[in-house]
Amino acid sequence: MRLKHIVGLLSAAAMSVVLVGAASAQEKTVKIGVIFPLSGNAASAGVHGKAAIETAVEIINTGNPGLGNLPVTKNAGLKGLGGAKVEVVFADNQGTPAAGQNQALRLITEEKVVALTGAYQSGITVTASAIAEKYGIPFVNGESVAANLTERGFKWFFRTTPVAGDFARIYLDFLKDMKAAGQKVDNIALVHENTEYGTSVANVITALFKENGLAIAQDIAYSANTTDLQSQVLQLKDKKPDVVIMISYTSDAILYAKTFQALDYKPPMMIADNAGFSDPSTLKTVGKSIQGIFNRSSFAIGAAGTPTYLINEMYKKKSGGDDLDDTAARQMQGFFVLMDAIDRAGSTEPAKIQAALKATDLKPDQLIMGYKGVKFDEKGQNILAAGLVIQLEGENYVPVWPKQLAKTAPVFPYKGW
Repeated sequence: MRLKHIVGLLSAAAMSVVLVGAASAQEKTVKIGVIFPLSGNAASAGVHGKAAIETAVEIINTGNPGLGNLPVTKNAGLKGLGGAKVEVVFADNQGTPAAGQNQALRLITEEKVVALTGAYQSGITVTASAIAEKYGIPFVNGESVAANLTERGFKWFFRTTPVAGDFARIYLDFLKDMKAAGQKVDNIALVHENTEYGTSVANVITALFKENGLAIAQDIAYSANTTDLQSQVLQLKDKKPDVVIMISYTSDAILYAKTFQALDYKPPMMIADNAGFSDPSTLKTVGKSIQGIFNRSSFAIGAAGTPTYLINEMYKKKSGGDDLDDTAARQMQGFFVLMDAIDRAGSTEPAKIQAALKATDLKPDQLIMGYKGVKFDEKGQNILAAGLVIQLEGENYVPVWPKQLAKTAPVFPYKGW
């Protein structure tokens, strides 16, 4: 009996050790929810965003001291949480605000994530972040630029990317410089998809340009799900604007490029507001038809051996060989900022993560983006975000403005195909 009693005690002790070990292992995982369009018209952007987050997770969990001063990359796991590993749960927003909202709710209530990031399309970021706000869960956005996202009085929403107003200012200053150099820029057309993203960006550009004496002569809104853009292109062809600014997602950017060529329309200058025109799938599909298009960006891969170059090499293994584009890089940057805050918080408690995000003060050498840093205002907007103008030359975009950041001078007129 005594022997059986001792064996029983030892078994109970062993079971206790197993349970404690399991609990300890559970505590050493930090679960983050990521909401992207993994199906629908913007699926390519979502898939590339997913590869960017997976690359960041691998860097954080394995440690990579060769990445300079980038936070949370030197140790295997999060040092502030005793080496805790990061686990990401991806959710498909299917390209709709309702699905994005439902996925945010599922990630918070069922998956028990401690923070969220996403959701690419501004109109979906609106609904997903509203759920996070309701539940008191930090939501860090790296890529959505609609101005109103940080104008809602939210306390749990933080955004690292430059916003529509920042890019509108870049376009304005760029066009003023081009005008001073002899280019015609007085007749401007805005072409934009009609969800939160396109409408918000178009309104911001229109207001800023009007304040500075550059009127928008044409404002062409369209549905991003459309299958025929001949009417919109014929409107442009009829009015002959000096500059066309395109605010489009991937499928519509590709359709516009094909329609431009089919109707033999080339504006003297075309500027893309990133998004669809920076998507690698757009460049693969119609890159030869949009040569010389300008775009906005905050990212450059960098010279061999630099942190951004090394990260891009890791990313290519997960993206099927595609380079990091500006959108995926901004998504990765937002994720790194979130993980840095959790690491500094030394906790997965939402309030402590929130406090750490508010205290964020990252310098340029701690980022993969060309921002002046990351520091949030009381609305949750990064006040140190910055950008530049790039131009498509061959298979790649190259920086052309401002002059101090340019690798080559802007080329005119727009070449097309």
